[in-house]
Amino acid sequence: MPDTAPAFPESRDVQRLALDQLLTRRSVGPLQEPAPEGADLDLILDAGLRAPDHGKLRPWRFVIIRGDARLAFGERLAEAAAKRDPANGAALGERYRAWVRRIPMLIAVGAVVKDGNIPEIEQVLSAGAAAMNMLNTIHLLGYGGMWVTGANVYDPAVNALLGFEAPSHLIGFITVGTPATTLPPMARPDRADHVVEWAAPS
Repeated sequence: MPDTAPAFPESRDVQRLALDQLLTRRSVGPLQEPAPEGADLDLILDAGLRAPDHGKLRPWRFVIIRGDARLAFGERLAEAAAKRDPANGAALGERYRAWVRRIPMLIAVGAVVKDGNIPEIEQVLSAGAAAMNMLNTIHLLGYGGMWVTGANVYDPAVNALLGFEAPSHLIGFITVGTPATTLPPMARPDRADHVVEWAAPS
């Protein structure tokens, strides 16, 4: 006969504490060193690799950009901006250089889209789920992060720089570090504004 006994109360308490902590997650802009490394970074990446994945295609790809590589990456972003927008490229280039200097670590997240029976949208959603898993883990480990998109994410030159050729593509950058300031709790949306319970038409 299968064991259907509920979890021990102590385990339930631990689970609730973890969920309470998860529900405090928010995007964190101002970041500073240290960024996660070693076992902490492995946990973050492993969480990404546990995303739902229809067809076991494993479409997720993560590119870590840290250390001096950030500065080189900032230069390439500046070059891409100048080609996209010659009139404003210089100003945009300085903005991107400053951005990567402020961020201890970037994780570029992309979907390696594969032909077959699984629609592209499901592969992209799987990569998005991987990004969310990583953001949650970043938060639970005491770090801060933010999911960033924008022109660079949709620029084929930036995609190619990071190894994504169409139909594969970036879905965003996760900025990672230690929160530079203590941020106040965020007001969360009211469930009633977003949740309905379906009932069969009579």
